[in-house]
Amino acid sequence: MNKNRTKSQERLDGRGKCSSFLGMPEQPEKWPRGAPWTLMHAHNTGQVARISCGHCNIKRFYKPLELRKVIGNVTIDQVRAKVRCEKCGRNEWMRAELFHPVGQELETIRFRRLVEIRWERRVVWRDE
Repeated sequence: MNKNRTKSQERLDGRGKCSSFLGMPEQPEKWPRGAPWTLMHAHNTGQVARISCGHCNIKRFYKPLELRKVIGNVTIDQVRAKVRCEKCGRNEWMRAELFHPVGQELETIRFRRLVEIRWERRVVWRDE
């Protein structure tokens, strides 16, 4: 017997085939089941948010970190529920998704960038 054989070679028979079957070791899951995928997770992995209106057929692209500043660290489904189309003013036709842009698509995307957040204070009067 050759003393330089590794443990994996010791499990092989004379023809070089494994004579016993060993199962794979238990692998940890990459993402826990049921845990929400938030905008911060999307930013950390390099994803982009696409929000589109099915009525007007307009697509807008956002960086998840900037959406997080406006809406909060929520899931993409919650983003869809909170946005409204700027053109038609409807929110029932809105779609939102996260994706990884690749190749030529990454070069052609025009992002909508956050310039400022302005809080307006309006006074409403009522006559009695």
